Amino acid sequence: FIIPRAQHGISRQNISTNALKVLSRLSYAKHDAFIVGGGVRDLLLGIIPKDFDIATDAKPNQVKDLFRNCRLIGKRFRLAHVHFGREILEVATFRGSEGNKETQQTHASGMIKRDNAYGTFEEDVWRRDITINALYYRLQDSSVIDYTGGMADIKQRRLRMIGDPRQRFHEDPVRLLRAIRMAAKLDLTIEKETNKQLLQLPSLLQHVVPARLFDEIGKLFFMFYLRSF
Repeated sequence: FIIPRAQHGISRQNISTNALKVLSRLSYAKHDAFIVGGGVRDLLLGIIPKDFDIATDAKPNQVKDLFRNCRLIGKRFRLAHVHFGREILEVATFRGSEGNKETQQTHASGMIKRDNAYGTFEEDVWRRDITINALYYRLQDSSVIDYTGGMADIKQRRLRMIGDPRQRFHEDPVRLLRAIRMAAKLDLTIEKETNKQLLQLPSLLQHVVPARLFDEIGKLFFMFYLRSF
């Protein structure tokens, strides 16, 4: 699960200085904190990341207390945004494996509408959607932590959902569009079961609020527009 620096090749020189500052301050305050998601994925693929997201055991209000330049946002998922001029670092608290009536609201289709159930690092891993987005970079020893086989998928340039693809798409139908966009953008092959569910579940998108749907479709069209040149 733990991949040492010598085996993954990520250099701190390619990581945002502000992201390193946030990790260091959270660590100094005795919190676990990792860079996770697209930033780690892109560095492993040799791409310059456009942003760096951070996952931590600190609650949103605890993050806000540590950073005067922090704003809390979100109703569906409560997040902390730490501002450094034009750079905004998203800091998310580890998500729990299960919600409850007080913390989770679910649509009849299975879509999670609101969920602020916090959990452990291990639970947070399995709440993520795509294996190559579930790689965690740890500052203390410059290692990458991989619970889901994301490193193998990166080496094979494969897009694979974590766990049951059908359940993942029901939890958040926007993942249907996100998976397509990511596969096209990074030139990845979509794993067989994931692709099967992509073809079977487009009707789930009718449950997504228009603003989120518009945003994701806009990203999709903009990506194909850029690729046409």
